[in-house]
Amino acid sequence: MNEKCPKINAIATPNAPQAIGPYSQAIQVGGLLFTSGQIPLNPNTGRMVGDTVEEQTEQVMQNLSAVLAAAGIGFECVVKTTCYLQRMEEFAAFNAVYAKYITSAPARSCVAVAALPKGALVEVDVIAMIGTEGTV
Repeated sequence: MNEKCPKINAIATPNAPQAIGPYSQAIQVGGLLFTSGQIPLNPNTGRMVGDTVEEQTEQVMQNLSAVLAAAGIGFECVVKTTCYLQRMEEFAAFNAVYAKYITSAPARSCVAVAALPKGALVEVDVIAMIGTEGTV
């Protein structure tokens, strides 16, 4: 590791899909946690879950919950989300499920994209506060 970089801790849990490439489920740097994007994969089977954006969003949020829990926190610590939808017409349906999990109104970006891995309809990543310092 480069001595100029702060200590970087990888976060991993079997309760969320394993990384399918050269990345971590999440990285903690100082008082922040950065998750990788989660798509609707079942962590036990590695298969896509659901045919609708609602079903897929539910799985995505469960996966994010597992990653946050592995870091010892929950959705209440999320300060920023980035949401990727295959079809912006499904924004309201996506938002209805998202709002069940994210109730603290963090900053958010939501964009439509041409394609997502494995044909997913939705992907979400988050940035959250972590640690006992009380400051970021």
